[in-house]
Amino acid sequence: MDRLVVEVMIKKLLFLSATLSIAAALTAAEDWTDWRGPARDGNSLETGLASSWSPNGDNLAWRAPFGARSAPIVVGGHLYLQNTAGEGADLKERIQCIHVDTGELLWEQRINLYMSDVPPHRVAWASPVADPETGNVYAFTVSGTLIGLSPEGNVLWSRSLNEEFGLITTHGGRTQSPVVEGDLVIVSGLSSGWGEQARGGHRFFAFHKATGQTYWVSSPGGQPYDTVYAPLYAAEIDGTRILMAGGGDGSMLAVKPQTGEPVWRFEFSKRGVNTGAIEKDGIVVVSQGEENLHTSEMGLLAAFDARARGDIKIDNAKWKTEGFLATYSTPTLDGDRFYVVDIGANLAAFDFATGRELWRTNIGHSQRASPVVADGKIYVGSVGGNFYILKPGPDGATVLDKDDLGTPEEPEEIYASVAVSGGRVYLATTTSLYAIGTKERKPAASRPVSTLPAGAPGEPRYLQVVPTELVLTPGKSVELTARLFDDRGRFVRETDATFSLEGLKGTFSGKSFTASPDPVFQSGKVVAAAGELKGASRLRVVPELPWKEDFESIPGVPGAWVNATGKFELRDAATMPGLGAGKILVKKSDNPFTRRARVFMGPPEWSNYTIEIDARATRKGRQQGSVGVVAQRYQLTLMGNTQRLEIQSWQPETERTAKIDFPWEADRWYRLKLEVRNEDGGKVVARGKAWAVGDPEPAAWMIERRDLSPNPTGSVGIYADAQPVEVFFDNLEVRTNE
Repeated sequence: MDRLVVEVMIKKLLFLSATLSIAAALTAAEDWTDWRGPARDGNSLETGLASSWSPNGDNLAWRAPFGARSAPIVVGGHLYLQNTAGEGADLKERIQCIHVDTGELLWEQRINLYMSDVPPHRVAWASPVADPETGNVYAFTVSGTLIGLSPEGNVLWSRSLNEEFGLITTHGGRTQSPVVEGDLVIVSGLSSGWGEQARGGHRFFAFHKATGQTYWVSSPGGQPYDTVYAPLYAAEIDGTRILMAGGGDGSMLAVKPQTGEPVWRFEFSKRGVNTGAIEKDGIVVVSQGEENLHTSEMGLLAAFDARARGDIKIDNAKWKTEGFLATYSTPTLDGDRFYVVDIGANLAAFDFATGRELWRTNIGHSQRASPVVADGKIYVGSVGGNFYILKPGPDGATVLDKDDLGTPEEPEEIYASVAVSGGRVYLATTTSLYAIGTKERKPAASRPVSTLPAGAPGEPRYLQVVPTELVLTPGKSVELTARLFDDRGRFVRETDATFSLEGLKGTFSGKSFTASPDPVFQSGKVVAAAGELKGASRLRVVPELPWKEDFESIPGVPGAWVNATGKFELRDAATMPGLGAGKILVKKSDNPFTRRARVFMGPPEWSNYTIEIDARATRKGRQQGSVGVVAQRYQLTLMGNTQRLEIQSWQPETERTAKIDFPWEADRWYRLKLEVRNEDGGKVVARGKAWAVGDPEPAAWMIERRDLSPNPTGSVGIYADAQPVEVFFDNLEVRTNE
C-alpha cells in the first residue's frame, strides 16, 4: 500500500461540534451514501421535497462555492464532494467534507496526481462512496489511487492500482465510482497486470474496507475497446446477489460481489458501455449510445433475464428498442416505467415490460447526469446549466420548475446527479453547491439497505484465499486465510486447508507462507485445498535493493513485472545487426495499441533510490522511439521525435515537466540515470542525466525537477514508446541513495 502525500485542513473544534449536533438532530434521516442513492437505483423514499426553488434564495437552504463534475453523497450529516484543487503544477484531486446545515467546509483531503494519461481538464469524474456502518469514505482518482478516509478526514489506507495492477488511464478521464459491498470496497477498470492478468482487460477489484487488503480480482469481460465509468449496481436476483456494471468490452458484466465469480455477460455494443443497469423481478434493462452489436444503428435499450448464466446473446433479449442514444445517463426505475436521458438531453419514459416509449421532453442540449426520482418528481440537470423539477405521468411530464444556472455566456454546467437527504436536494454544478429545501432539515423514513447476500448460507461450493495480489521480499512471510462460500456467493465459514505452490519457492508453517530467501523475482500462486475445493492467492516476490541485471542469467522477462508480459521479451542481441552480443530486453512494436508501455517492477512504498539503464531506439522515416526509466513516480525520458531529455511525473500537465534539448542518435546505446531523493520538509527532488555508452559519465546532473506536488514514494520501472519500431534495454541497476 502507498503512503500517500495529502494536504489536510481540519477545523477540529468546528468538526466536533458539528458532528455532535448532526448526530442528535438527524438520526432518522436517509443517508445518500452512493451517488445513485442508498440502493444505487436513483430513487429516494423522502417526501415533502421542494417543487420549486431559486438560486437567489427561494427554497434555498444555502449555497457554497464548491463545484464538481461528480455527484455529492451525504452520510452522518456530512456532505462529501470530489473535485479538484490548485492548478498547473499544484493541481490535485480533492475530497471535501461539508456541513449539511451550513455549507461550511469542515475539512478537505488533497490527493496527488501522477503517471496518468488523463489531462488536467478531465480530472475528478468519479464520486466518493460512504460506508453506512462506519461512516468511512472511499474515493478513486484518475491516477488510479483508491483511498479510504475516516469521517474526520484521516487516511485509513490507500492503494495504487496504476503501479500494482497496471491500471490503464486515457485522455477521456473516465474513472468509475467505487461501491461498498459488505466488508469490501469494489471498483473496476481496464488493466494490464502480471501473470494471467497481463493481457489488457476490464477487471473488478475488491479490497477489505478496513485494511485495504486485496480480497479478489475478477476478469469477466472480453477484449476491451475503451475505458468506461459506468456505475456499479447490485441486486438480489433469484437468491443470488449480483454486482453488475457496463464494461469496456461493450458488455454488461456481472459478478458475485463477495467472491468475484463471473455470473453472466450480455454483449450489446461495439464500444465501451458507460451506463449502469436497472432491475425488476429478475429482468435487467441496459442502455448505450454507441454502435449496436447486431446492427449498424447507434443506440440501444434492451431487457434480458438476469437469472441466466454465462454469455447471454443479444438474440435472447426480451425486447430491444433501437436508436435511443443513452450514452452517459443511467436509467432510473419508477414503478412500471423507467426514465432515461439521451446524449441530446431528451428525457424519455419507457415501459419496463415492453421497452415501448411513452413520452419524451427536451431539457437542454447535452447530457451527462442521470435522473433522480423522489417524492413523485424527477430532479435532473443538463450540461448547459438547465435544472429541472418535473412531475412525471403515464403520458408526459409537467415542468414544475426550471432554473438556468449561471449566464448564457458562462453557464454553471451540470454533469452530476443530485443527492437527496433530510428533506433537501443537493445539486452540484461546476462552480457551486446548492442545498435545495428548507433551512431546517426534516427527518425522513429511512430504509435498511443491506449489501450482503440475503439468506442463510448453504453448502460450500467456492474456496477463497485472502489476502491476494501480495508483494513480498525474499524471506518475508504472510498469513493466509481460506474462506468458504456457497453457490450464491454467501460466506459460510473460514476453514483449514492444505497449501501448495505454483511457480513459487518457499515454505509453510500453518497458515503462514514464507518466500524463499533467494534474491530473485518470483511470481505465482499459493493454492489452498479443502476437500474437493481449491482456491489461490496470487503473489509476487521482489528482491530488495540493490539490483544489477544484465539479463544473461534469467530465462525471460520476470513474471513479477507489471505490464510487461506480452509487450517485452528477452532476445539474443547477436540475432540483430549492430546490437552487440548477449541478451537484451526488447519492447516489441507488433501492436499499435500497446506501443507505449510503462512497466512497474517494485512496490509503490519504495523511496530514495536511483535507477540506471542502457537504452537504444531505432528510427523509421521521421519517427524515432522513446525510452525512459521510472523512480518514485518520476520518469526520465529520452524523447525520440523531439530530441529532448525530460523529467515528468504527470505528462499531460506540462507544468510538471522539466525538459532540455538533447540531440541523440538512433541505433546507438545511451545510459540513462535518474535519482529521486526525499528532502527535509516533505520536499522531493528528481535529477537525471544521459550519455552515450562508452563516453564518460557527466559529472553534473543535466536536468532537475523540484516538485510542488511531491511524490514521496513510488515503484521503480521503465518506459518505452516503440514507434514505429522496437526499442531496447540492457544493464539495469537500481540502488538505494547514499
